[in-house]
Amino acid sequence: MPLSPNPYAALKEASQYVRLFRGKTFVVKVGGEVIAEPKIRKALCEQIALLWSFSIKVVVVHGGGAELDAVCASMNIPVEKVAGRRVTSPAVLDAAKMVFAGQVHMDLLSELQAAGVPAVGLTGLDAGLVKAHRRPPVAVIPDGATEPQLVDYGLVGDIDAIDPHVLSHLLEGGFVPVVAPLSGGEDGAIYNTNADTIAASLATALSAEKLFFLLSVPGLLKDVARSSSLIPHATLEELAGLETTGVITGGMRPKITAVKAALHGGVPSAHLVSGLAPDALLAEIFTNEGSGTMIVPGLSVGVAG
Repeated sequence: MPLSPNPYAALKEASQYVRLFRGKTFVVKVGGEVIAEPKIRKALCEQIALLWSFSIKVVVVHGGGAELDAVCASMNIPVEKVAGRRVTSPAVLDAAKMVFAGQVHMDLLSELQAAGVPAVGLTGLDAGLVKAHRRPPVAVIPDGATEPQLVDYGLVGDIDAIDPHVLSHLLEGGFVPVVAPLSGGEDGAIYNTNADTIAASLATALSAEKLFFLLSVPGLLKDVARSSSLIPHATLEELAGLETTGVITGGMRPKITAVKAALHGGVPSAHLVSGLAPDALLAEIFTNEGSGTMIVPGLSVGVAG
């Protein structure tokens, strides 16, 4: 928050947002690159603890792509990604189960517990939370290409339905659900499902007030090589223009797809925020200036909250 001669000015500014968001639901998607470093994970969990202490209902969805890559490398499992999305072979799925529902999941739950948050770990298979089917081969334009190619993403699940009852019960009980990005088929199959997509779908199903993506960059950048090129506000129409000009590439592509799905699904705003900068999430929520990129369906607004 900006420094002020009045030591209570920042508190007064934040209080208006605390009143506005008390009792509302936020979905926070955390990238694996954000929670891999213990000090950064600890700082993030302390921010989530503060939101929870203000009676904001928080659902955390985590990825773990970097950790999965490392485990695959250690097991000599080939890693393939197309247009920012992972191709999931049977061997990659087995590794994903170990990483997403094991290593990353436990580390995040442990840190939230240490921060005083009553966190509960789930996957998309718990209580039928995320039902999915295997994605058929799809036409994709890879980064840098102009023509589409047919891609079989393997054991990747496309979401059929969200049953948010288990989340609603946990939220009403004062708990913070932490969801790993695995989904289930009607036939008992298990799928790797993009965490950004799950976060957007949960935000829509829960009628969330806000959807956050915590990144290793400050937000949406016009030039990925310059953090100073941050775009503080954008609309769906402006996003379409950025996609056309090639500004949105790589791992940002599925995030923007998820943002668009959430906004079309009725979520009022989505935010791309640094998960590495100190208290960036709190600054995005509780200050007029914000810290990252706020995306809304229609006309841009002048405040981050």
